[in-house]
Amino acid sequence: MSERIALVDVNNFYVSCERVFDPKLVGRPVVVLSNNDGCVVARSQEAKDLGITTGAPFFKVKRFVDSHGMIVRSSNYELYGDLSARVMEVLSRFGSWQEVYSIDESFIGIQGSPGQLGELATRIRAAVARSVGVPVCVGVAPTKTLAKFANHVAKHNAHLEGVCSMDSMDAGLIDHIQSLVPVTDLWGVGARTGTRLSGMGISTIADLKSADVTEIRKKFSVVLQRTVLELNGTPCIPHNEERADKQQIMYSRSFSSPVTTIEDMVEVMSIYAQRGASRLMEDGLWATLLTVTAGTSRFASGEASFPAVTLKLPAPTQDPILLTRLAVGAMREIMVQGISYVRGGVVLSGLQPAPGQETFGIFAEETTETHVGDVLGAVKAKFGNKSIGLGSGGLAVEPGWSMKREYSSPKFTTDWAQIPVVKA
Repeated sequence: MSERIALVDVNNFYVSCERVFDPKLVGRPVVVLSNNDGCVVARSQEAKDLGITTGAPFFKVKRFVDSHGMIVRSSNYELYGDLSARVMEVLSRFGSWQEVYSIDESFIGIQGSPGQLGELATRIRAAVARSVGVPVCVGVAPTKTLAKFANHVAKHNAHLEGVCSMDSMDAGLIDHIQSLVPVTDLWGVGARTGTRLSGMGISTIADLKSADVTEIRKKFSVVLQRTVLELNGTPCIPHNEERADKQQIMYSRSFSSPVTTIEDMVEVMSIYAQRGASRLMEDGLWATLLTVTAGTSRFASGEASFPAVTLKLPAPTQDPILLTRLAVGAMREIMVQGISYVRGGVVLSGLQPAPGQETFGIFAEETTETHVGDVLGAVKAKFGNKSIGLGSGGLAVEPGWSMKREYSSPKFTTDWAQIPVVKA
């Protein structure tokens, strides 16, 4: 019975999420666009085969819509976040521990004989497909670095059907594959490090695996030294089941059209402060500092303006009314009327897991807003984020400056009004 690490990664995550509720996208080139539909941030394999690269401006690849029937989707973050949470919940059923690495990746601890490990990886893949509807690849190995490598092998070899367990592979075959894969394809080795390694005659994963660990430590860092040790089967990177404490919550977006008036910027700050407060309540945190920012385009020919101010809150809070009032008031003081702002943001920092000691006596502020945030949170949890809010934050219709998402799919799992209808 061997202790092993499985790295489970959703294939082409954003695209796969779009395909769950729209099966006609399967087999067709699909791209997902960034904020304001600016550039490509995710591609299906069919889109990759057309030569479309991540980061490509949308206007440069739009021709593929007519020439190759390419499907375009705006980023549907609500859908992606919800399906990610569902994937992670399914994975948690299979491991003795779990470390969520990113929105579409998770390490889990598993154990078994070589045959059992492969069978378990296959069951994990099937369970995610059945419960969530997205395809995953599973790499199983003794260390995190090797698990990432095994996942890479599974993803690029269709005959493995999405599963690669290194315990079931011949050692000679592993060495051969590692001799073909560039060292820059290895987890944690970037282009700059790859260039330096190339100067030492290290160009493949196999080259790095056989390198002298002392020399690597001397010329690079302990991090790369650990990578070499992990490639040789020595676990050096511990798992972390708890995420690091959040340092801040930031709600910042670019506008689809410039904001030039104080009235519109007040609307921005009101909505962003309420969304930040909602995040505080969801995470069980209280903020002690509030920062508001705005900015013009760095490429605009007009007057540049980047107003920002940080306020110390009177007490740790997650109260949407207080945060909204302070954010709006601060921005009124620093914004220049008539200048074209293209982005704005609210940052909540100095976070702590408890509200702290309540203030009494002459230092206490009079308030009639106790528990309003709890009421707003409860209503939103039951009826959706747009069901209630303060001022503009309670409007279901998006304001004119809000993020452009012309090609967005419905929020199938997070908005009651957009839940799919099944007719039998």
